[in-house]
Amino acid sequence: MNFYFEAAKTLDRLDAKEGSIKGVLSTLPEKDRKRTAALVIETLKYKSVLMDVVVASKLLKEERKITSQNLALVLVHDVLLSKNGIQAGSGPIKQAILRHKARLNGEFQKAKIKRGARSNEQLAQVEDARAAKIPRYVRVNTLKCSDDAARKAFSAQGYTVGDPLDASTKSFSPDEHIPHLYLFPPQMQFHDDPLYTSGKIILQDKASCFPAAVLAPPAHADSRVIDATAAPGNKTSHLSALMGNKGKSASRTPPTALRLRARPEEVCDPQYHAWQGRLQQRRDAEHRFSHFSPAVLRSDHGAGISDIGAWMHARSLLDPSCSGSGIVNRLDYLLDTEEENADSQDERLTKLSTFQLMMIKHAMKFPSVEKIVYSTCSVHAVENEHVVMQAINSDEAARGGFALASRADVLPSWHRRGLPDILKDGLDEADSLVRCSPGQDATNGFFVSCFVRRGASDPSDFGYQIEQQSEDPILGKRKAEKGSPHPEDDEEAGGSAGKKKKKRKKKKSKKDEK
Repeated sequence: MNFYFEAAKTLDRLDAKEGSIKGVLSTLPEKDRKRTAALVIETLKYKSVLMDVVVASKLLKEERKITSQNLALVLVHDVLLSKNGIQAGSGPIKQAILRHKARLNGEFQKAKIKRGARSNEQLAQVEDARAAKIPRYVRVNTLKCSDDAARKAFSAQGYTVGDPLDASTKSFSPDEHIPHLYLFPPQMQFHDDPLYTSGKIILQDKASCFPAAVLAPPAHADSRVIDATAAPGNKTSHLSALMGNKGKSASRTPPTALRLRARPEEVCDPQYHAWQGRLQQRRDAEHRFSHFSPAVLRSDHGAGISDIGAWMHARSLLDPSCSGSGIVNRLDYLLDTEEENADSQDERLTKLSTFQLMMIKHAMKFPSVEKIVYSTCSVHAVENEHVVMQAINSDEAARGGFALASRADVLPSWHRRGLPDILKDGLDEADSLVRCSPGQDATNGFFVSCFVRRGASDPSDFGYQIEQQSEDPILGKRKAEKGSPHPEDDEEAGGSAGKKKKKRKKKKSKKDEK
C-alpha cells in the first residue's frame, strides 16, 4: 500500500505546483520510480472522470480511512482501469475501496455514457495534436561517442536512413541545421537504450539545440562561457561538446543565478521551488554526459564571480524561466485542466518578462561578455520580441555597446524569423531573431536572440566594480567590494565574516589581558 501513498503524495506535489510532471517524477526514489510514474500519469489522464466517480459515490464521506482525495483517485484508478486491480495485500484501506466496487463501477458507466465514450481510452485526456508532428530528436554526445559510432549503433538496431515520420518504416535521418542531431519516430523511447544510459546520446528537442549553436563557443583553451541558467543540463552539455571540453565555463544553477540580483519575492517565479530537483538533474547529467572537465567551473560548487570578472572575451547563455507556452510534447498538458483567464495570464507573463529583461541587462554589465544569447520556449511576444526591444534600448546596452547580431550569425538558413510588427526597425531586426512554431516546424515553440558587443568596454562605464566571492560550497556567498549596487548582498555575504573577525579580536584582547 506504500506504493499508493507515494503516488498520492506525488499528485499532492503537482497540485501544489512544486514543479513540472517530469521534474517531480525525477525526484522519486529510483527503486519504484517507473511504477509510481506510470500510475501518476495514468491517473492524471483519467482524472476528470475519476473525480466525478469519487464524488458521485460519496467514497470520501463514507470511508474515513481514505484520508485524501488523491489517494482515492489512484486507488479508484486501479479498481476501474487496471487489469490487476489494486496491487497490494489485503488491508483496511483496500477493503474500504472494494466495499464500494459495484457502486464505483456503476458511476463509472454513467460517466462514460454522459461523455459519449465507447471505450475507456476515449475518456482519457488527449495530448496536443501537434506533438505527433515532432520527431524524437537524439543528439550524439561527441564527448563520449563519434557520429560514425552512433550511426553504426542505430543501424545495428534495425534503423535505416529515411523519413522518421513514416510509420510504416523504422527510419532515422540527420538534421539539416544542427550537426550531430538525428530525427527518429516520435513514439520511440530511448530511456533504456545503452547509448542513452551510458551518456553517448542525449534526448534534446531540436529547438533546444539552437541557443548553444548560436552562441558557438570556440573549442580552444581560451574559450570562456557563462551559462547563467544551467539546470537541468542539456544546453550546458551541448556547450561543453562544442567547446570540446576545453576552456572554462561558469554554469550557474537558477537559485544561484537569482542571487546575482533577484530575490524570489521580487520575481514571484512560480517554478522557484522546483529548482532543487532540476539541480539534481544537472548533477546527474554531469556524470552521465561527461561534461564539466576539471578546468570547468560550477558556481554551485564554489566558482567565484571574481574569476568570471577576470575573463576576457566571454560568451553568456541566458535561458531563464518562461511560460513554456511553446512546449506541446510534454506531459504537463495533463495539468492544464482549467483555462487561465486573460488577467491572470497577463500578470504572470509580466512578472516573467520583468525577470527575463533583468537577466539580460545584468549580463550586459559584465565587461568581459562580448556575446549574449537569450532564448525561451515561449510563443508569447511579451517574453520574446518585447523583452529584446527593451533590452536593446536599455542604458546597459548603450553603455556596453550591445546590438542585435545579424542574421548571418543567427542560424541564417532557418526560415522562421521574429515578428516585424512588434520591432522598431521592422524586418531588419526581425531578421536577427529566430522563432520556431509548433505544428509547422517539427519542433516545440521556441525563440532565440543574440546580442553582440560592437565596441570595447571599460569596467568603470558600468557604475560598479566586479564583486569578490568566497568559496561557499553551495551558494558561493559573495563578499562585494565597495561600489556594489546591492548593499543587502554585502550584508548577507560579508556580514557574518565581519562578526567572526570581531569575535576573534575580542578573544585576542582577553588573552592579552591575562
